[in-house]
Amino acid sequence: MSNVVVIGSQWGDEGKGKIVDWLSSRADVVVRFQGGHNAGHTLVIDGTEYKLNLLPSGIVREGKVSMIGNGVVISPWALIKEITMIKEKGVKVTPENFIISENAHLILPVHQALDQALEMTRGDAKLGTTKRGIGPAYEDKISRRGIRVCDLRHPELLKDKITKMMFHHNILLKGMGADAMDASETYEKLMEISEDILRYAGIVWRELDYARNGGKKILFEGAQGTMLDIDHGTYPYVTSSNTVAAQASIGSGVGPDTLKYILGITKAYTTRVGTGPFPTELDNEIGQFLGEKGKEFGTVTGRKRRCGWFDAALVRQSVRVNGMHGIALTKLDVLDGLEEIKICTGYRLNGKEIKYFPASQADQEAVEPIYETMEGWSESTYGARSWGDLPAAAVKYARHIEELIGAPVSMLSTSPERDDTILMRDPFVD
Repeated sequence: MSNVVVIGSQWGDEGKGKIVDWLSSRADVVVRFQGGHNAGHTLVIDGTEYKLNLLPSGIVREGKVSMIGNGVVISPWALIKEITMIKEKGVKVTPENFIISENAHLILPVHQALDQALEMTRGDAKLGTTKRGIGPAYEDKISRRGIRVCDLRHPELLKDKITKMMFHHNILLKGMGADAMDASETYEKLMEISEDILRYAGIVWRELDYARNGGKKILFEGAQGTMLDIDHGTYPYVTSSNTVAAQASIGSGVGPDTLKYILGITKAYTTRVGTGPFPTELDNEIGQFLGEKGKEFGTVTGRKRRCGWFDAALVRQSVRVNGMHGIALTKLDVLDGLEEIKICTGYRLNGKEIKYFPASQADQEAVEPIYETMEGWSESTYGARSWGDLPAAAVKYARHIEELIGAPVSMLSTSPERDDTILMRDPFVD
């Protein structure tokens, strides 16, 4: 059996929630390996909707073990709120089925204050962060002044670390005209909830090693998308962590040889939340059609997503960077009813044709998409569960995407419902 890494191949919001839910029913262990509560998955199981930000999707299934890896930054208050919410819906969350990595970093109120103040100072050049403190928490991690889950076990050490952290950050806050944060107040707030967090704390890398050696199937659950990766995305309009498949190893504490199958969740068109370059964006009635039919609003922020044609050049790049073995093509049904559909196959930059998405911020803004036009279809693909149920033009569209990106369609989703999925290859089977 294989271990599977799920990552987004575009700018996030590709429909990972449904696919991760489908896969988590087959996994034994589900682990989050990056990001924070700026990400969101919506799951619908037996008519009940679950909106998860931090908790791995496996938490809603009995008999599964869910873990938060060291690569995640955790708001302890947001996590407690989410656990409470999920328990109210009848889901069991115990130290036996949920483990937090003891070396994961915490998001504190000062991080949220910094995030909000920094975004305000950017004026019209905002990065579009969720203002939840994700970036500043990662910054503290890299600067070696972060607070980790294991620090909650040592109150005196915790107090000292918070005092030093606040000395640094209050200078920045005052400089931006924001209120300073009280170190003692932060310490007291953390101590109030420390036991609620520590009861779930454990050694995730070791537990994953046990699971691997025991023949368990592990699902590594990513958040956001490849084009929001801090290194490989549309910098600086990116998130503050690595979102690519290799981060599953670093962010959970397993060797790279554990990652057997890389599945890229890929929307049949393209969307993006917030600011930043978007070559195939459609600021017209077709873009509005895709947004309304696809219900394109962010799970976390509720912000309207920008919509555009499928960008095969961008996804092809994601396939290479992640080493994808296959993709799960989602929301094909949203394209139903369009007379013609365009696919971006490359770009024109300064009079030259290129087949990749450039790294330069200026070049990313300047590229012009090169399109192929395909025949659309009027028949419905909604709820299709086999290739035979799809219109010939829809099959042709999916097959052409495979050719353009250099990866097979392993799964195809035709509605938000879990069982409306066409399976070509089970990622958990070698």
